[in-house]
Amino acid sequence: MRRMAILLAAALAASSAYAQPRPMTPSLTCNQARGLVFSRGAIVLGTGTYTYDRYVSDVRFCEINEWTQPAAVPTRDTPQCPVGYVCRDSDLFWGD
Repeated sequence: MRRMAILLAAALAASSAYAQPRPMTPSLTCNQARGLVFSRGAIVLGTGTYTYDRYVSDVRFCEINEWTQPAAVPTRDTPQCPVGYVCRDSDLFWGD
């Protein structure tokens, strides 16, 4: 019984990370949104009700076959806040 309780507690702890809502940029200032990206290195930000993307501080947070493209998001105080980059597949760039 104790083993079952430990497994249940571990499962609940692991699933709580998935339940965390992503930060919504329209409710943040530009500095807050930029700070999240640069402090975490990579983060998924909501940019609208049904829109989101993964933003990174530099190419280290992309896959080996990806490159960075500058990205801007809407924030509370700026319509196009430059928060960092998004990772893009190099095959799309080179046309392979």
